[in-house]
Amino acid sequence: MLLMREGYEENAPRTLADAVTVEPGCAGSVRVLRGQLLRITALGEGAVASLFGFSLADPRVWLSVHHTRVFSNSYLLGSGMRLVNNRRRPVMVLGKDSVKRHDLLLPASTTAFLAEKGYQGEGCLEAVSGELARLGMAVPKLPDPINLFMHVRLTRAGDILPEPNLTRAGDSITCRVVMDTQFIVSACNTGIEGNDRPAPLRLSVAENLHDFNAE
Repeated sequence: MLLMREGYEENAPRTLADAVTVEPGCAGSVRVLRGQLLRITALGEGAVASLFGFSLADPRVWLSVHHTRVFSNSYLLGSGMRLVNNRRRPVMVLGKDSVKRHDLLLPASTTAFLAEKGYQGEGCLEAVSGELARLGMAVPKLPDPINLFMHVRLTRAGDILPEPNLTRAGDSITCRVVMDTQFIVSACNTGIEGNDRPAPLRLSVAENLHDFNAE
C-alpha cells in the first residue's frame, strides 16, 4: 500500500517546518518544500546523521545513495553536488558544509547488528521505520541512507575502513532542496568502529541562509 504524506497538496501555500531535535538512537523528520534550505547540525562531538528522503507526492520516489554515486561518478560528497532520487532526478544540492567528510557506502545499522557488536539500543533501520509509522507513511522499501558526518576510507584493495569521527558540536551541512520531500534523519546510536560517540542532531528549515542566523 502506498500513501501520500497526509495533508500534502502540491499547490498548497508554502509553509516552513519547525526545527526538530533528534536524540541519539532516535529518528526525526522534517518536511522541506522545493526551494527551501535544509540544515542538519551536530549538537555534540561524534554525531552521525543517516539521511533518508521520500517525495511528498509519491513515496515510490526516494533519495537514492546508489543513484547519487552513479550520477556524480563519485563516492564522496562535494560542494555543488546534486543528490538524486531513484529516478535520477535531483532532490537537493549540497551547499555550505563545515565537515566535508561523509559516507555514501555503508548501509543503515540494525538493532541486531549493534547487538552482535556488543552495543545496546535501536538501530537506524528500526528507528526510521518507527518514524515512518508515526507519520503514517507506507513506502515500498527502505533504501540505504546517506551517512552525513561519517568518516570512512576506501583502500586500494577495496576495503571500507571507518575512521575516527572528527565532527564537533556546531558543525553542519546545508542543502538547497529542489523537490518537495519528507526527510527522515536518524541520529546514529553507536557500533561503527571509530564512530562511538553518539550525539544529537538539529534539523532546521529556512527560505534563505540569513534566516538560519535567527535560530
